[in-house]
Amino acid sequence: MTSAGLDLGQLRGVTLIAGGRSNLTYRLDFDGGRLVLRRPPLGHVLPTAHDMSREYRVLSALQGTQVPVPQPVAICHDTEVIGSPFYLMQYVDGLVLRTVADGVILTPEVSGQLSELLVQTMATIHAVQLDEVGLDTFGKPDGYMARQLARWQRQWELSKSQDLPEYDDLVARLTADLPESADGTLVHGDFRLDNTLVTLGEPARIAAVVDWEMSTLGDPLADLGLTLGYWADSSDDKGFIDINVGSGITALPGFYSRKQFADRYAEVTGRDVSNVGYYVAFGYFKLAVVLEGINARFLQGKTVGEGFDREGPAVPVLLGRAHQMLDSMGQI
Repeated sequence: MTSAGLDLGQLRGVTLIAGGRSNLTYRLDFDGGRLVLRRPPLGHVLPTAHDMSREYRVLSALQGTQVPVPQPVAICHDTEVIGSPFYLMQYVDGLVLRTVADGVILTPEVSGQLSELLVQTMATIHAVQLDEVGLDTFGKPDGYMARQLARWQRQWELSKSQDLPEYDDLVARLTADLPESADGTLVHGDFRLDNTLVTLGEPARIAAVVDWEMSTLGDPLADLGLTLGYWADSSDDKGFIDINVGSGITALPGFYSRKQFADRYAEVTGRDVSNVGYYVAFGYFKLAVVLEGINARFLQGKTVGEGFDREGPAVPVLLGRAHQMLDSMGQI
């Protein structure tokens, strides 16, 4: 902090604010204000995952754009300081809304506002002029989906704790129906309601989009599909809502359905979403691999926080949902 010209006085407290399912996030309380520290999770970390420089770069590039993000402050590559690379960013006040219990403060009208805000924010991310913000070399859009399929298969092999025949069948189906490359945009890679900080004034607003560790340049419909994979509909069975995979809160009255969300995205962006069912299935596949990696860290005793025992059992549920989505011919 000193080398970065920061002087906030004495450090008074450190609080874990995210339990290590992705990068670890801490709030640092100083005499002169608050900062947030992000670092990779403990223990087994998959190759190419949890890159601090990547996250810091995209936050820096998006300053001054219409995409709301925290302001980055400093980055440290020296692993001798806290045991890993890390970066600091400004603390942003806001609510994280994830569970049905979190939704007790929402009216149906506010839930509808949040749905629209998420659509608009996703569209804004996908509309960033890459050359203007210095992100035109942030990834390779061509062949994005093929590379994603290969990448997540590698991650599965490196972290799997169980043999699931439905996984192999799903990979074969996703490979057979792989879509052509779409227009390349900035993609968040893990966009969902609880990766935003929201304020519930009049009107509600998204104060910041966080957790950019999987961002790159690629197919924007992959972002849409993953968001819809997290999205719970009121018609979903309670077991799916309760497996702790995404925002069960979206099953509450007032939130858009998955179809309404996709249709609204198409209206705002002008993109063809007729094949969105494939991308939703791919989203379930990706989530299954991510949770298997988290489960591997949990089994090694390398996680910080609670609730990790639920991640492993969620993996076959997600694989099953992916097959159902492909079976339904894209009916979301």
